[in-house]
Amino acid sequence: MYRFLVTPRWWGINVFVVLAIPFCILMGTWQLGRFEDRVDSHKAAEERPDPGKRAAVAVETLLPVDQETSGRHATASGRYGDQFLVPDRELDGKNGSYVLTMLRTDGGQALPVVRGWLAPGKKAPAPPTGEVTVTGSLQASESTGSDGVRAGGGLPQGQLGMISAASLVNLVPYGVYDAWITVSEASDGLRAVPAAAPQNTGLDLKAFQNLGYTGEWFVFAGFVVFMWFRLYRREAEAVKDRALGLETAA
Repeated sequence: MYRFLVTPRWWGINVFVVLAIPFCILMGTWQLGRFEDRVDSHKAAEERPDPGKRAAVAVETLLPVDQETSGRHATASGRYGDQFLVPDRELDGKNGSYVLTMLRTDGGQALPVVRGWLAPGKKAPAPPTGEVTVTGSLQASESTGSDGVRAGGGLPQGQLGMISAASLVNLVPYGVYDAWITVSEASDGLRAVPAAAPQNTGLDLKAFQNLGYTGEWFVFAGFVVFMWFRLYRREAEAVKDRALGLETAA
């Protein structure tokens, strides 16, 4: 009665099921692991001392920026140079621009400094002249597409879509740190920009997407099993009908 299970057609079905179920379970387990990693990162970030309350240190000692150093207070000295506006930045629900000024350090490289948030319609104040020392929260370079940040194509001259060394090296004739800081205390009518949380340390939408994908993969595995039993039952009933002579021409 069950000889149909060893026919070429059913050999193909069985091989597919044997391979599909472990694959779905493996992918579901992997997505679950990604979710658990994000939960652990979130817990570790909550237990970690507030980076903004630690003493400020030279920016060079905090590079490259990672989850441990993001948000740390950093200091740098030099002279302000080129200045840019970074539009479409919100602060307290209002849309404006960041005033980004390049700080030429003694080491030759420049550190992007967000001197503050500028309200629409206002002119960006000129940066201070002479040697200055700035203190602010260290941030990692933004990446294209992260947190809704746009690449900035087609913007007017003097404006940037995102704050990154990759974008700035094409606009200034000197090296740029792969990081930036936002000053703790703004001046010249600007408003201080709070430091953003490090990426991949919170239970954001991506974390719950991982959890959703976990459920989907396990559902796929169950669906494969369900379809196998459905096909098996239909084939077995057909064999039984033929044995009893009940099968019709249709």
